[in-house]
Amino acid sequence: MRAYIGLGANLGEREGTLAAAVAALAATPGLRVAGVSPLYATRPVGPPGQPEYRNAVAAVDLRAGGPPETAAADFLRTLKDLERRFGRKPRQRWAPRELDLDLLIFGRHSLSIEEPRLVVPHPLARERLFVLAPLRDLAARLHPPGWHETVESAYQRRLSVEGRDAVRAVGEWDGEGRRWRGAGPGAL
Repeated sequence: MRAYIGLGANLGEREGTLAAAVAALAATPGLRVAGVSPLYATRPVGPPGQPEYRNAVAAVDLRAGGPPETAAADFLRTLKDLERRFGRKPRQRWAPRELDLDLLIFGRHSLSIEEPRLVVPHPLARERLFVLAPLRDLAARLHPPGWHETVESAYQRRLSVEGRDAVRAVGEWDGEGRRWRGAGPGAL
C-alpha cells in the first residue's frame, strides 16, 4: 500500500534531521521508501517568531495486513515513535518542533480513528502549501479520497492564496547520499 508522509522541522539541524528521518523510515521493517520530494523552506504556521521550516514528503510502500484502520494506527504509532527518537518534545499546537511526521494519505482509504487520533487523508493537507508543494513533486495527478481535486489543482489553488514566497525549493533529494543536495546552512 502506498502512503505519503509529510516531514517537517524548524528546530536544530533541520536538513540533517529530516534526512536521518528518511533513513529511519527506510530501515523500518515492512516499509520501503519509494520516493522523496525536494526539500522546501517554508513560512511557519502558528505562534509568531518561529524559525523557518524545512518540509518534504516521502512516498512509502507498506506491507499492511489486516483492516486498514489497524494498519494505519500501527503506522502512525511508528511515526510518533520516530519523532520521539529524534527528540521531539511536547509543546502547544503549531509550536516549533524538532521533527514532525504526518500521515497524509494512506492508500485509497478515508479513515477516522479515535485511538490513536488519526484522520486520513490529513484534514489540513489540501489547505497547506508547505504540504502540497512537496506532495505535488511526487504525485501531482493523485486524487486523494474525499478530495474534489487533484494534488496539482489543490497546489495551484493554494499558491494563488499564499503566494510564491510561502514555499521555495532549497534542495534535491540524493538517494545515494541520503541527503538533500544544495540544502544546508551555506546553501540557503
